[in-house]
Amino acid sequence: MTKDKIKQYVYIGQVKSETTRCKIGITDDLQRRLKEYNSITGKSKDDTYKYLFTCKVEDAKLLENDIKAEFRLMREKRSREIYFYNDDLFEKYVDFIKSHKAFVEEIFIKTDVQKEIVKIVKRTNPTLKERELSPKDIMQKAQKVKNDEFYTQYEDVEKEVEMYDAEIWKDKVVFCNCDDAVGDTEDKNNNNTSAFALYFIKNFEKLGLKKLICTHFSGGIDLFSQGPKGYVYTYIFTKTKNEETREFPKGYNGSFDDPLSLKILNEEADIVCTNPPFSRARDYWNIVINSGKKFLIISNFTNVKNQPYIQYFRENKVWAGYNRVDYYLTPKKQVTQAAGHWYTNFEIKDRPKYENMKIMPLGKIPEKYKEFDDKKTLVVNNNYIPSDYKKPFAVSVYPILSGVLEKGYKLVEDKEYVPYINGERQFGRVLLQKI
Repeated sequence: MTKDKIKQYVYIGQVKSETTRCKIGITDDLQRRLKEYNSITGKSKDDTYKYLFTCKVEDAKLLENDIKAEFRLMREKRSREIYFYNDDLFEKYVDFIKSHKAFVEEIFIKTDVQKEIVKIVKRTNPTLKERELSPKDIMQKAQKVKNDEFYTQYEDVEKEVEMYDAEIWKDKVVFCNCDDAVGDTEDKNNNNTSAFALYFIKNFEKLGLKKLICTHFSGGIDLFSQGPKGYVYTYIFTKTKNEETREFPKGYNGSFDDPLSLKILNEEADIVCTNPPFSRARDYWNIVINSGKKFLIISNFTNVKNQPYIQYFRENKVWAGYNRVDYYLTPKKQVTQAAGHWYTNFEIKDRPKYENMKIMPLGKIPEKYKEFDDKKTLVVNNNYIPSDYKKPFAVSVYPILSGVLEKGYKLVEDKEYVPYINGERQFGRVLLQKI
């Protein structure tokens, strides 16, 4: 049989008991491959191997190599096709495969495993409605991080802040109300000072800041060895020298919702810039956005479709910043990965991600990237946006993060939209409509 006549498939599979990993492989027989895996792993119901996604392709080896190159950092080991897994990563894997030139079509199969008939369909995101994402949900590595400790790296702060006009910082009081720690002046480095404080101290004069205020949280893990007590750190630079103080108010825990932190936010701060704990993002967004202050913060990549946050995007109170943030420090000062993004209410000028979107008439969008769901709602994939479609249509989070709301489109609902196609639940999305 020639290569052209051999059936070629790419699949994403997973052992039921290993939810932080998945296998991305190729085969010429999906049924046989699944049985082979289950003859090894399928010793109990907890070890059953299943497909999360399957598709037919024209050149499986080419696509496999391109997946390895694109997601090289997501591979558990270079010698194995085992990749780290969570819902955000799965969506990335599928989007990459579907947009590849070797992709032909997604397929669905039925298979008999352990005398149980299972319909194999594409894995979909569970609803994010009315819930927060825990570190486990957003982790991209098979590694559990406790206490919601994700510490931003200096280069990520620098990369984002320097995208904005420096004038926005002039004569402003910057408040880092989830920044954790500032080390001694004589030894400012990435080991004893958190990235936000370090960046603003180093660039205080360049930005023309009036004052920097940071708070140190007394709970959790003391990553920067700044002690167990909550404190307020202030930094001011005069013509002759810099002045810094630490205050340890009685009973103060350093949390962003402590009465003293709220007082600083409302009475002193002009701009808030920090990385709030992902698990408390809902409370944090509510406090900061309702304060009316300018802000530049990091939060979960999928917040744009989560019910607690989507209202803010609809009301034009927040929008995506310029960059994603994928790498953080753990309490052990090791680099780990999580799906984050910058969010702000500062004006975005010449957003580079505009180029990611393909805005064109509906008729010109390739058929494989558009379909109607069971409610007759148009579902568009791969960052395509119909320019001449008047009704609401569903898209993933990527166009929102790429700035589609700045291109004459609006969000239709204050909740996630979950399409069903042929009775099968698809990825959660948001509804857009041209203004």
